Amino acid sequence: MTEIVLMSDPRVAAVSVQECGERLVDVRRDSSLLVDERKWQDPAGAFAHLRQGVLDRLLKAQAQLPQGIRLLFVEGYRPPSLQRHYFDEYGDQLRADHPNWSVEQIRSAASRYVSPPEIAPHSAGAAVDLTLADADGRELDMGTRMNATPEESAGACYTQADNISDQARSNRDILGTALTAAGLVNYPTEWWHWSYGDRYWALMTGADAAHYGPKELDSA
Repeated sequence: MTEIVLMSDPRVAAVSVQECGERLVDVRRDSSLLVDERKWQDPAGAFAHLRQGVLDRLLKAQAQLPQGIRLLFVEGYRPPSLQRHYFDEYGDQLRADHPNWSVEQIRSAASRYVSPPEIAPHSAGAAVDLTLADADGRELDMGTRMNATPEESAGACYTQADNISDQARSNRDILGTALTAAGLVNYPTEWWHWSYGDRYWALMTGADAAHYGPKELDSA
């Protein structure tokens, strides 16, 4: 597929889930993965969790990076209630900016930046928001800040955007090459969002079903 398929596309929701029961693990327990501190105010530490299979692939990707470059993990698992809050909040913002848009237009536009809660890869523990850092933990230039909206960045948050510097393009290519080789797929409106085993991954890779569905942290 060459077109950008948004999370709100019916084809994503139509993918079946064959939940494998794999547990959520705290990535902070693996000292080789650099974990950013911007989400550490989360008292439950939910942000630092991923399915074991996703974490295994991140570690494989990190091993493929050029010397002196590391993955910087920012956010993984997101409770379904928090995902809904983010989706509704961004939808309200779009509604205020575009009062003439239909409900479906708002849902589609919102899904460029926040996945609809019912199919969200983050709520399945299948997605990770991450970037690259140097050996001292300093973030590399990726063209936009992580979590920049399409409006804020003039579309530069799209992975293949052409309004970024050559250095940022090179860094995005380094990130993408390592993660793709490890089996993850990118959400093309967000250079930082990668996933494995969720419905979006299944659709993009042609898998028969997703491995991971929405999950509560306390059921890990």
